[in-house]
Amino acid sequence: MGSKFSTANNYVSPSSEQQLGLGAIPENCLALVLAHLDPPDICNLARTNRSFHRASSADFIWEPKLPDNYWMLVEKLIAYKGSDECLGKKDIYAGLCRPVRFSGGRKEVWMDKENGGICMLVSWKGMKITGIDDRRYWSYIPTLQSRFHTIAYLHQIWWLEVEGDLEFKFPAGRYSLYFRLKLGRPSDNQYSNTTFQQVHGWNIKPVRFQFSVSNGEHATSQHFLNEQGEWLRYHVGDFVIQDSYKPTKINFSMMQIDCTHQKGGLALDSVFICSHKR
Repeated sequence: MGSKFSTANNYVSPSSEQQLGLGAIPENCLALVLAHLDPPDICNLARTNRSFHRASSADFIWEPKLPDNYWMLVEKLIAYKGSDECLGKKDIYAGLCRPVRFSGGRKEVWMDKENGGICMLVSWKGMKITGIDDRRYWSYIPTLQSRFHTIAYLHQIWWLEVEGDLEFKFPAGRYSLYFRLKLGRPSDNQYSNTTFQQVHGWNIKPVRFQFSVSNGEHATSQHFLNEQGEWLRYHVGDFVIQDSYKPTKINFSMMQIDCTHQKGGLALDSVFICSHKR
């Protein structure tokens, strides 16, 4: 009797078996599973079927993945119509991942779609550069190799000094700061990407990079510029933000002020700041 009862209760007809599938899983169960995944995986699974798509929009999935001060970032970085209540957390996450220009188009900020960390670029146009207006030393080159579509190219100079600053309400976390540079004159010509005739003077003394943060942190690093033809990010240092609701000011610079020799053939694009994975 017992075995007969068990067999009868476990029997599934062929027609019932065909009806079972991922779409039969309750959406609240799917949402609980999706909440443990990274944003790219959630978005990929949302394409599976309608149940996954609807489950992926649950606010409790996305809110823990947003920065602590995300509403402050929304007010600055997302242009939308309607009340705050109409904006779902998934929409906020997607909106913050879209790059936004500010400070006259000289700075750009966005949220990394994979880890939810804030990234920022500062164009060379937003920096103070010694001799930048003298065509004997510097020229501006349009190029698709920069997100700002132009770079500053140094022909030659005795005294190299570049300074910049920014202020932003960074979410709490650990950040790294880099200068994006390239030895050689960039070109968008498919047969000649870079020319190196003017590259000289960078193997004699290192370039000094540094930054200071309004919370008291600072870092200094030195690099010889030896590798030609590739855009490289020269790491200056790391800093930690603890207060998400207080503006943080950062001053940064690069210099090679040894006037015993000339240096040239350097392309300057931007300063890049990115957060470590949360």
